[in-house]
Amino acid sequence: MTAIASSLSLAPEGNLTRYLQDIRKFPMLPPEEEYLLAKRFREHGDLPAANRLVTSHLRLVAKIAMGYRGYGLPLGELISEGNVGMMQAVRRFDPERGFRLATYAMWWIRAAIQEYILHSWSLVKMGTTAAQKKLFFNLRKLKGQMQAIEEGDMSAENVAKIATKLEVTEDEVITMNRRLSSPDHSLNAPVRTEGEGEWQDWLVDDHEDQETELGEREEMGQRRGMLTSALAALNDRERAILIQRRLTEDPATLEDLSQRYGISRERVRQIEVRAFEKLQKSVKTASAQAEAQNRA
Repeated sequence: MTAIASSLSLAPEGNLTRYLQDIRKFPMLPPEEEYLLAKRFREHGDLPAANRLVTSHLRLVAKIAMGYRGYGLPLGELISEGNVGMMQAVRRFDPERGFRLATYAMWWIRAAIQEYILHSWSLVKMGTTAAQKKLFFNLRKLKGQMQAIEEGDMSAENVAKIATKLEVTEDEVITMNRRLSSPDHSLNAPVRTEGEGEWQDWLVDDHEDQETELGEREEMGQRRGMLTSALAALNDRERAILIQRRLTEDPATLEDLSQRYGISRERVRQIEVRAFEKLQKSVKTASAQAEAQNRA
């Protein structure tokens, strides 16, 4: 993606009007040419082909970005983020699937713009789940359709309608509405107009004390040592299969491991189960010995 971006000279950060005029010079590609360009980039890493795919869709990016102008962020920045999403789409696009690049790219463009808005609109992270993001980007529109323009909290009836339509809880609707209606305040702002004391002085510190943290670190170190010792007691194949099946963020499938080791999927599963049982027994034994030493 960096290589694609490096050869694009257009950027919306400067004169936005000039930029919008310039991107009109790039025509949309006919399906046959789009397919050939996408094939050249996917199979041979042809950057000029990728650049033609990107520039031919810059007007699409600008059109989508304009739909997000109601969040108080500069349009040029929204377009820039959308262009990043467009480049990601080109990098991942598979022309053999039979659909047009624009259809595929729209998701990436919107995702890039929405992530930028969520991180830029407020100092506090607005939403982490798909439902919360959907609520953030649809609440204003739905309030407008319901003519729910009253200040403060919405009526219970409107809250219930929005919660049902967006498949979120009523509490989430109320909380998001309050967040969108109120600006962020600095924790360094004075509590009184005289300037004595700041809001952060009244925050409760929920952190554990130093002795508790030290004890937890020592206990975590002991557990890590037990796990390392237990893994070392397994043979190479047992250890490798157990780690790849249970101790990685992206576990390998039984099919992958069966092909790698030349054995059946059922045999891989049996080795995994046996290795895990050995691991549990070893850790329990080490834990019991550690407890006995502590009591002594």
